[in-house]
Amino acid sequence: MARYLARRLNLFFATSLVLFVVMFSVTAKFPVDHTVALTGIHAPTAEEQASINEAYRLDKGQVSQFIAYLEQRLSGNLGISVTSQNPVFNELTAVLSASFELAFVAGAIALLLGIPLGVLASLSKHKITQHTIMAITLTGYSIPVFWLGLSLSLWFGVRLGWLPISGQINLLYEIKPVTGFLLIDILLWDSRYAWSAFVDALQHIVLPAVTLAVLPFTVVVRITRSAMMSIMEKTYIKAAEARGLRTYTIVMRHALPNAFIPVLKNLGLMLGAFASYAIVVEVIFSWPGVGAWLVSGIYQRDYTVIQGGILAVALIIIFLSILIEVLHTAINPLSRKELYAAH
Repeated sequence: MARYLARRLNLFFATSLVLFVVMFSVTAKFPVDHTVALTGIHAPTAEEQASINEAYRLDKGQVSQFIAYLEQRLSGNLGISVTSQNPVFNELTAVLSASFELAFVAGAIALLLGIPLGVLASLSKHKITQHTIMAITLTGYSIPVFWLGLSLSLWFGVRLGWLPISGQINLLYEIKPVTGFLLIDILLWDSRYAWSAFVDALQHIVLPAVTLAVLPFTVVVRITRSAMMSIMEKTYIKAAEARGLRTYTIVMRHALPNAFIPVLKNLGLMLGAFASYAIVVEVIFSWPGVGAWLVSGIYQRDYTVIQGGILAVALIIIFLSILIEVLHTAINPLSRKELYAAH
């Protein structure tokens, strides 16, 4: 297992290196002075220009410049924002937690609703129930995320007035950041208004989280259904039924844990699509996350923000994809058997 983990760690480093090579090459093609693209500094003084030349080795060859670029980015120096003149790293860390919070809530909704529906679709003997669930998932998979987000905003936010359609929390609340995750920080907030603030934050996250959860929800339902139908025909399931075990016990103890393995694998494969959906959702609902920040940087031609946002999103996707693959191998007996047999 140690050798397997070492190979996956090497894969992460190799993929990340390719990403940095691509970003370094693209940076040189930006329609702006190379110094501005690297640092975000317009019209640098003679001292600043000398410092930039030394830090990025602009008077050296391409290989040396790439190594310097890699050193600067890995040290956390992503330059300063062209528009705000604030360090890009600080802006990135400020918006990253909001994106993680939204993604976590959306993922929880997809799993908590998708797995039971997938199990129900696989076990139900009624064709109407099966066809209804699969029709819902197919419809959800086919609906464009931007149309769904705007429709939910129109109906539940504007016409019915049940839920807010923008932002993360009412501006009247001043929550002291502790963990960076708003819902957790509110629970840690020592104030008599903490509960009302928590409810307000939940109301703000409902529409973007539901919109973002639709894609993984449909995938979870379909994969769970397919896996459960296959597993329920296995010999050990038939043996458990012959011993007189209840269907609930068979499903929860024997079938569902095994059905979750392909679900986990497919979640890893759809991280890229999930991230792109998240960017659209954040823009629609003015969610203060990485996606909205990155799109704003694109509109304003803030080249350092564009680089920082793309690097952050891509590295997170690479890391989580490899992490999910490792978890899949760890909990899947067949994968472990193949792994050890290879040694």
